[in-house]
Amino acid sequence: MRLWFHKHTVEGRLPLLDQWYREHLDAITAPGTDIDIKTLPADTYPDNTPFGLVGHHAAQVLFSEHFAHAALAAERQGYDAWITAAGQDPGLRDARHLAAIPTLGYGETAFFLSALAGHRFGLLGFMPALEEPIRANICRYGLERWLSAYEIVPGGWDGVHRALADDYDQFVTVYTEAAERARKAGAEIIVPAEGIPNEIFWHLGIRELAGMPVVDPAGLAVKFAELSVNLGELGIFSRSAAGYWFQRPPAEISRHLEKVFLGSTLQGA
Repeated sequence: MRLWFHKHTVEGRLPLLDQWYREHLDAITAPGTDIDIKTLPADTYPDNTPFGLVGHHAAQVLFSEHFAHAALAAERQGYDAWITAAGQDPGLRDARHLAAIPTLGYGETAFFLSALAGHRFGLLGFMPALEEPIRANICRYGLERWLSAYEIVPGGWDGVHRALADDYDQFVTVYTEAAERARKAGAEIIVPAEGIPNEIFWHLGIRELAGMPVVDPAGLAVKFAELSVNLGELGIFSRSAAGYWFQRPPAEISRHLEKVFLGSTLQGA
């Protein structure tokens, strides 16, 4: 099985983070699963992270197009499933309509499984600008009643940056305090709102905060991708190809439209 795992960062800008992702995904994938970590084009932004861009929906529209097109490219290159690995699930909805392979989202998977298990979840985020789009996603998913708290972690920005420099004390302190507030607000399980803090939790072996389990959304999406592929192979559950949203035009028409609007086809992209 081949999985395409698409991050919202540029490879090589933060080598420690790249190492954490690789170690994390290698540790959780099933035997026989190969997972390729894909990232944004190198010239997307000049800094170590895209933090200065993700707070603008005008930029997110372009990011989402990139991610959605990547899902179709993954299908054409023979991948069995595709994952968008950022908390705001960029491009997920359109990816699901463009590609016929299973398409999974970091946030969506964690939110739905929490609700399926009957757990009210508390989100912990360090980027204030992402609260609005992530809350909008939860609303669109119909899961508002399962969200007990969205805590913007005071000192979280500094804590995350210190952790990326191998200094974890502030990160652990402020996130623990935020988890305690989420529990008082009724949360029963914790979901990291963004991918980078999730990797810090995984690296540190933190699986619980304030007496509540900490969901690993990235790992969860990978395992659900594997499950989705297996379910399709067994004929238990698979993607529909009926109706407006999921019926695709003939391949030659799709490739023609790609040439018109993108300047080339996505085959081999």
